[in-house]
Parts: sequence; structure tokens; C-alpha cells
Amino acid sequence: MNKKVIIIAEAGVNHNGNLDNAKKLILAAANAGADYVKFQTFKADKLVSKDAQKAEYQKVNTGKEDESMLEMVKKFELDKEFHIELINHCAKCNIKFLSSPFDIESVELLVDLELDLIKIPSGEITNKPLLRKVAQAGLPIIISTGMATHDEVASALEVLIEESVSKSEIVVLHCTTNYPAPLSEVNLKAMVQMGIDFGLRVGYSDHTEGIGVASTAVALGAVIIEK
Repeated sequence: MNKKVIIIAEAGVNHNGNLDNAKKLILAAANAGADYVKFQTFKADKLVSKDAQKAEYQKVNTGKEDESMLEMVKKFELDKEFHIELINHCAKCNIKFLSSPFDIESVELLVDLELDLIKIPSGEITNKPLLRKVAQAGLPIIISTGMATHDEVASALEVLIEESVSKSEIVVLHCTTNYPAPLSEVNLKAMVQMGIDFGLRVGYSDHTEGIGVASTAVALGAVIIEK
């Protein structure tokens, strides 16, 4: 990773499983000047229990009361061909493709697609088999910490370092998992402290409205901003 602050535009699963929507998200990210546009790679049946029910807001937003969480998430699953289409479209739009894997098979897919870095989602930070698989890929690693405790971050880093990942190849992102995140819960000092405690470069995954907090994070040393 270079010294320039890297800007990642979070697309997530907002494509709703539709290729045209995904391409529009890529174009919007490119037009905004982002360096990367980030999606999510997963196998739904490895991520969601067949018995899990949707949250009330999901039932309202989808208009489908009887649909299970698994049925809904399955629609957002991207196969290899879909990934290749997106990677090729990113190249046309002069932006890089990035994705967060949620299972080992998805890590293997992203490595096979020859991405230049990989991002560990905060919900998988305690998934040691996945961490080891990511470490063995030999790629620079971004770790999101929005759903993790300080000790869980430390434990995840131990796994990566045990697999011979250099600290210079890891960036830890501070994040408040709230949408939108209120200013009172941002606590950018936590980002600074993680850099001190772990001896790593840091960044900020920004769920606040506007750009003020992200700009402040850069002033405090963030080398990556995800928005």
C-alpha cells in the first residue's frame, strides 16, 4: 500500500443481486474519485441459519413478511462470473475492485481473481480459520473492527502474525457499527489508540453523514477511509 490516503466506496450488497445496479454503483464510486469500490463475497448458506428470520425493518423494506433471512441474503450472493463482470467494469471505469469474504470458499475465490488486497469484515474477526486463509493468500490486509472488542482485534492480529503476515501489510480500521453513526459515538481517539497499542497503520470506516469526521480521521493519521 502506498502513502496516499486510500478511499474505498462501500457498495456492499446494495446491488440487490442486479448486475446493472452493481455497475451503476461502480460508476458512481469512480465519478466520486474513490480508489476502490467494495462489495461482499459470501455463500449465503454458510453465513445465515436457515431458521433465521428477517428483522422488522427488513420485512418492511422488502415487503415480504414470509421470506426468511436466508432466502433474502441468497439473492445478494455473487458467483464467479458476476465478480468477473464487476472487475472488468471497474477496469473500464478506472477504479479498483475490492470485496470482503465471509467464508473460506469466498477467500479462495477472491484470491483466484487476483485482487491486490483483501478486507476482513468485522463480523468475521473471530473466525480464525478464515483469518488463517486470508493470511496465507499473501495479500495486504485491511481489518474492520466495528463489531469487535479490543481483545478480539488483538487476537486476530496474533493469528495473522503467526501466519507470517508483516505488520507493514496490515491496516486496522476503526468503525462505529451504526447507520448512520451519531457524532457522539465516533470516538476517533480509539483509532489513534489502536495504532499505538498494535503498532500498525490505521484507518476509519465512516458511517457518519457528511465528510467532516473522515477528514478529521485523516488529520489524525488515517491512511484509509471507507465511506
